[in-house]
Amino acid sequence: MAQTRFAPDRGLTSRMVATMFFIGLLYVVVVGVLVVLLKGAWVVVLLISGALFVGQFWFSDRIAAFSMGAREVTPEQAPELHAAVDRLCALADMPKPRVAVADTDVPNAFATGRNQKNALVCATTGLLRRLEPEELEGVLAHELSHVAHRDVAVMTIASFLGVLAGLITRTALWGGFSRNSRDNNAAVAVLVVTAVSAVVYAVSFLLTRLLSRYRELSADRAAALLTGRPSALASALTKVTGQIARIPTRDLRKAEPFNAFFFAPAFNKESASRLLSSHPTLEQRLDQLSRISAQLGRP
Repeated sequence: MAQTRFAPDRGLTSRMVATMFFIGLLYVVVVGVLVVLLKGAWVVVLLISGALFVGQFWFSDRIAAFSMGAREVTPEQAPELHAAVDRLCALADMPKPRVAVADTDVPNAFATGRNQKNALVCATTGLLRRLEPEELEGVLAHELSHVAHRDVAVMTIASFLGVLAGLITRTALWGGFSRNSRDNNAAVAVLVVTAVSAVVYAVSFLLTRLLSRYRELSADRAAALLTGRPSALASALTKVTGQIARIPTRDLRKAEPFNAFFFAPAFNKESASRLLSSHPTLEQRLDQLSRISAQLGRP
């Protein structure tokens, strides 16, 4: 983590390292299976997956920002938003990221970028319209914490294996079915590669979701300690979650694919398994902020 005044989180660091280790181990398993079963074809798959990884790592921030409708704004276009980011960056002693606004009524915010130099922080018009200045600063501090801890880049890399597993599955199926259907060896190879890829996808998905939930709690904690106003962040969380529930379902469906980026998920059904959730529950987040308030001696 680059030196900033955001509170360091050894738990987050250890979890990121552990996640990358296990995902790297899974990657080695996938490569081994390809070498054994696909013979010459594995070279092509690795070349394609390598190019995909480079593209995802270097351009994922731009793709995500474009997909979510983020539009970079100047201080003249969004003076209050820029002023809040300026104050927080000065307080955290970190470089100011690019600032953007997404024109949607869904109240939310997100950060992208593989490092602090390429970072972008975006707030939606729905968020800017609903939050008070102190609440907005709490949300922006949360997003800047993601940038400072570099967990955006780690999540980008961690999610790559799932993309690769899907690519391998499609390649194996295409390659297997394009051969003679009576070739038993080809059929066995297709089944094994498909099964391994499915398992790898499932494991990498669960690992990234586990890391995602912890990083949200870590960002809440870092933001609360930096601003010294955990109650403002708690108020923003409560308000955003409540307002999201009132947004038309079709708009939430459009936002749902980007849940992992958002300050609060577009859908947060209590019936959904916590194991599959990208965010901790509202109760968990508020409970942590309440404990921080007590530690700081704040009401």
